[in-house]
Amino acid sequence: MEDNREKPYRIPRHGARAVVLPRPWAYPVEWRRLDGRGWLSRSIAHEMDQRRLFPWIPVFFGIGIVLFFQADGQPALWAPFGAAASCAAAAVALRRVQAVSIALIAIAALFAGFSAGAIRMRSVAAPALSRIVVTPVTGFIESIEERPEGKRLLLHVVEMRNVPDAERPERIRVSVRRGIELSPGQLMTGTARLLPPSQPAWPGGYDFARDAYFKGIGAVGSMVGQIRPTASPPGASSAPTWALWLAASVDAARNALTERIATSIGGAAGGVGAALVTGKRGLIPEQTNAVLRGAGIYHIVSISGLHMVLAAGTFFWLVRALLALAPGLALSWPVKKIAAVAAMVGATIYCIFSGSDVATERSLIMTLVMFGAVMADRPALSIRNLSISALVVLAREPEALLGPSFQMSFSAVAAMMALVPLMHRRVPDGGSSGLVARVASRAARPAFGLVTTTLVASVATAPFAAYHFQSLNPYGLVGNALALPLVSLVAMPCAVLGVLAYPFGLDRPIWQLMGAAVSQVLDVSTWVGGFGGSTLVVPALGSASLVLLSVGLILLALPASSLRWLAVVPAGVGLACAAVPYRYDVFIDRDGAGAAIRGRDSRLTLVGRPSRFIAEQWLRADGDARSVDDASLRRDARCDRAGCVVAAAGGRWIAFVQEFSAFEEDCRRAAVVVSRLQAPPGCKAGFVWDGGALKESGATTIRFTPEAVEVRSVRTGSQIRPWSEAAHRPELSPAREGPRRAQPIPEQDLPEEGVSTGEPD
Repeated sequence: MEDNREKPYRIPRHGARAVVLPRPWAYPVEWRRLDGRGWLSRSIAHEMDQRRLFPWIPVFFGIGIVLFFQADGQPALWAPFGAAASCAAAAVALRRVQAVSIALIAIAALFAGFSAGAIRMRSVAAPALSRIVVTPVTGFIESIEERPEGKRLLLHVVEMRNVPDAERPERIRVSVRRGIELSPGQLMTGTARLLPPSQPAWPGGYDFARDAYFKGIGAVGSMVGQIRPTASPPGASSAPTWALWLAASVDAARNALTERIATSIGGAAGGVGAALVTGKRGLIPEQTNAVLRGAGIYHIVSISGLHMVLAAGTFFWLVRALLALAPGLALSWPVKKIAAVAAMVGATIYCIFSGSDVATERSLIMTLVMFGAVMADRPALSIRNLSISALVVLAREPEALLGPSFQMSFSAVAAMMALVPLMHRRVPDGGSSGLVARVASRAARPAFGLVTTTLVASVATAPFAAYHFQSLNPYGLVGNALALPLVSLVAMPCAVLGVLAYPFGLDRPIWQLMGAAVSQVLDVSTWVGGFGGSTLVVPALGSASLVLLSVGLILLALPASSLRWLAVVPAGVGLACAAVPYRYDVFIDRDGAGAAIRGRDSRLTLVGRPSRFIAEQWLRADGDARSVDDASLRRDARCDRAGCVVAAAGGRWIAFVQEFSAFEEDCRRAAVVVSRLQAPPGCKAGFVWDGGALKESGATTIRFTPEAVEVRSVRTGSQIRPWSEAAHRPELSPAREGPRRAQPIPEQDLPEEGVSTGEPD
């Protein structure tokens, strides 16, 4: 008898697709009724079907953080917090009106980011020095970083003489000479020469004062004279807190393992191998750092996604393999989930032990989410994984958004996720054409993935490298392709096994095997770094270019539909702006000790006595690859004891005054006068920037245009933040706010009488 019942329709396994159900409040929108013009409505509907709106929450959260750091003074907390709460409540109340609800969620995320910045700034607020002092200091050693020239200590201050309590920092960072035995957690006393954390060398440059503020560091310097370990004095106020004790204990363990690895391997490879495991990079010689940067593989010594994935993967594989050896356990226990728990614990310990940098935290969060999905028997959505990690990192440390570690780490991962279809494109199989063809085909797949991944990551991080470091490494693709297999297949598995064998004292052979792989990596780096043009110094990328290129990257990475093509517009405009860099004609040190002036040959000329570090910052910002010791940097300056003059483009003469006696002639003959001294009221130069202006503005740049003179300063008007208040006690004049424009400066010649040629004294 024939069965007339309908047979169930079966979907082949290879054709199955996951169906994403909308949230209870996310009712579908009939886009055709709202917009019948096609592409845009279909693209937005596709984004909603794929649930790709969530990744935009951290984007708006980050925009709120950027707005916070652009605000003047110390913004109130109640305003952004109240606005975020109100928008979130309104989004819930209007959840049936989907477009309005989505817009309110985005605005709430923006205000939440602003609130996170305000909360973070208040939570880390601590006094900072406002002047250079030499004073006895007593404090607990929180961490020690070994360096070839000595040690660098982070001290938790207990007592500091001759400094008012309102200015006494909670933490200071000092350097000590070699040969002094110290340990984390120890209470020590000595005399220190301290100065405030330095402001940027030029507007837009690296702001060490801001980073120090958020790390609780209120002064930097060096210890002078004898350092004495001290017994902990009685009293609860001077006893170390549990947080200090924990930080010191972890740092002591890191230092011990760093020393063990470095001595087991030896040489520069020992310093690099130790950095791969503990994140302590102080033992790497500067020459080795330069070699790794030239080859484009310096990222291997910064604990990030590569290290975290390899470490967690090794833990996962080891535990799962060991449990699988027992058939009873493998059949009755959830071996895969147990291995996932072990990987999560191991990755967390590795993150804490390696210093918990931003890139490490991002990798840890993504790893935990991935293995958490394994625990829940659900696939981990990669872009959602990255979005969650971005939210957690920015909520904990909003200031990380402004740093190169966060920007380069997240941009590389986002770009690779956007190009997953390209990286997973199948390499043709050898078929039945022979064993050699099949082996070659299998080997080509990982090689193709490695090359593509490196290329995408290099392109994605190039704008941020140009903005922060003013350098590019065009041969990074070659260096990574040759070095990463050694790091992935040998060095990092040895790192995990070595840490496991370390408590038993059986780790030395493992470190030596790891050192052999690291030595090969250094050889590859030396070879690649020897190529001509391996490191290109480029002018500092402007903020507008960076923002546009970042918007292009976001539009490329987040959408799942053809909305990705919109990335071409901001990326193209950003590249066009980057092709015409914004160059300054004069750089002035914050205290007027020196300056860099663009001469008639369009290259910078140094005058005065700027520090070596500041001069290097000026040259790199201008895209000048010359060393500070290059004689050509002083060749075009005509100097005597009273000051210097430089012939600038357009026939202008710029004077750098060092003694009052030079004002009379330079004010009469020069177009621009720069000095750390107070210029006389009757100075008739076309433009004067003297000690009074420097005291208010800090480091300053000047740019000549056909219409006027543009002046940009590190400190402008009321835009003074807590990390710059210590170095900016006087009241500012509103006339200094923003770029200052003066009347056009006429072209003129300066007679050569009374000017001698030579180096300044």
